[in-house]
Amino acid sequence: MLILANLLTEPIGVAHYMVVGAVLFVCGVVCMATKRNALGVLMGIELVLNGANVNLVALGSPYLRGESTTLLGGQLMLDGQLMAMFVIVLAAAEAAVALAIALNFYNNFGSIDVDRANQLKG
Repeated sequence: MLILANLLTEPIGVAHYMVVGAVLFVCGVVCMATKRNALGVLMGIELVLNGANVNLVALGSPYLRGESTTLLGGQLMLDGQLMAMFVIVLAAAEAAVALAIALNFYNNFGSIDVDRANQLKG
């Protein structure tokens, strides 16, 4: 509790973003574990990926790390942001494929309950 009290009195920094990212990640894991609906599981996956993106951007930001400029040694220090863009593209592709599978499953069985997915055979 003392750590949380100290976190609330400090100026916003990397630790604050890490807490937000961790909360998003945990909410996504809980959503994936408790939902029986395929769309709920997909929303949980998206929350997990967004939590990771918040952490990547926070750790990659020179402003949050206390550095005064974005150009260090002639480099543009956008590593965290580029990794987050890669995760966003990956999440979009995952969502498109997963929604196509969910729609096909709904057309075949009339439900998208993930407990009935053991009936899928290639």
